This record gives sequence, C-alpha cells and structure tokens, in this order.
Amino acid sequence: MMTTIAYRISALSPALLAEVRADPAAERHCALGGEQLRCCLRNAAAGEGLLLFNYEPPLPASPYREKGAVFAHAAPCGGPADDLPYPPDWYGRPQVLRAYDSSGRIHPASRQHDGGDPVAALTAVLAEPGVVLVHSRNVVYGCYLFSALPAGAASR
Repeated sequence: MMTTIAYRISALSPALLAEVRADPAAERHCALGGEQLRCCLRNAAAGEGLLLFNYEPPLPASPYREKGAVFAHAAPCGGPADDLPYPPDWYGRPQVLRAYDSSGRIHPASRQHDGGDPVAALTAVLAEPGVVLVHSRNVVYGCYLFSALPAGAASR
C-alpha cells in the first residue's frame, strides 16, 4: 500500500543555485564524501565538485531569519525527486524540525526527531494548527537542510 505524503519538500531553487554558481565569492571544494547537498538533498560522494556558501532560507520579515553555510553541487544537477517523502541519505540522522507560523515566528510544534521515522515526525509537525512551514536543520550546527510545506501550499 502506498502512503500519501501530506507535504512537499523543497531543495534550493535552480535560480538561486545559478546565481551562486556564477558568484566568485562562493567557495569551491572537492567533496570528502558525506557533505549534505541542499541542491539534490543527498550526501556528496568523494571527489564531487562542491560550493560552500551562505544561505538565508526565506521567511517573512521576522527576528527568526538567519543565515548559515550550506553545500551544493558546483555544477547543475538533477535536483531531488518531486515526490520525495524524505531524503534517503538522511534517514537515521537526528534533525531539528523548526516550525513557523504565517508571520514567520517559530511555532511551538518545533521538535527534534531521532531519525528513526522522520516522515512521521515531519507529518506530525506540519499537521499542527498554525504551522505553515518547517525547516529541517542539523542538530549540532543548526545548518539549514530543506523546507517542507503542507501539500497545496504556495512555495516560499
């Protein structure tokens, strides 16, 4: 039986990535392997060309907006699957699910999951009344990984 996912995951946009790839200030690196790529939502393989750059996920004007370092492929890639329930390489990895309301304020539904069932954790956070957006972030460094929106919601 196929499970219907009540949300959609968004990686960094191709337009943003094109700007970053053309920016000489973005740091160029050769992957050691395991770097989390925000363009296709998977771990890098050793030897892949990467960019490391500063990114601020979109939020309405809010004191909770923040910037952080993220990795992406140095060359265009295919991006993630359209119907990705959760990045396969990131199962088993604890993450913080930071929920936001429509004014860009952190919602009390925010939580950490242990990586065991991230789809259920993400579904539960997005089901809370008032949650309009979730950012998945690394537990230790707080780095942004991806956004999740309820199915049918407009992209941010």
